[in-house]
Amino acid sequence: MRSEASTVKEYLEELPDDRREAISAVRDVILARLPEGYEEHMNWGMISYEVPLEAYPDTYNGKPLMYAALASQKNHMAVYLSAIYQDDDERERFEAAYRETGKRYDVGKSCVRFRTLEDLPLDVVADAVAAVPLADFIERYERAREGGDR
Repeated sequence: MRSEASTVKEYLEELPDDRREAISAVRDVILARLPEGYEEHMNWGMISYEVPLEAYPDTYNGKPLMYAALASQKNHMAVYLSAIYQDDDERERFEAAYRETGKRYDVGKSCVRFRTLEDLPLDVVADAVAAVPLADFIERYERAREGGDR
């Protein structure tokens, strides 16, 4: 369900009450732990946490690099965590911490799917969001783009 909302406020207002509550709670966690320099915007039809083009304009598509995102899809909600897929150690740490919670580990390509707020271990998501400073994320992106080690 791609949204045409142009602001986060509009996006949240168009959600059903239960999803608005869940997305808002995850958003609060992300904003509280988001490293300095990333910015919140609406992009790609979802709430996106990005590397501003002023900080890194040399992207493959001319759009900001997405660090994390939050979306309400047709059958689930999702938090996208690009950084854990740039680095095998980060991904393994995230998966281990997630599984230790006993919650269902439902992931796709850079996304963690959840149906209710209770399905998502917010502390694990918070730690993943806080883990990669802006400069490190850009460095990882450049290495991946050059075909170097991840």
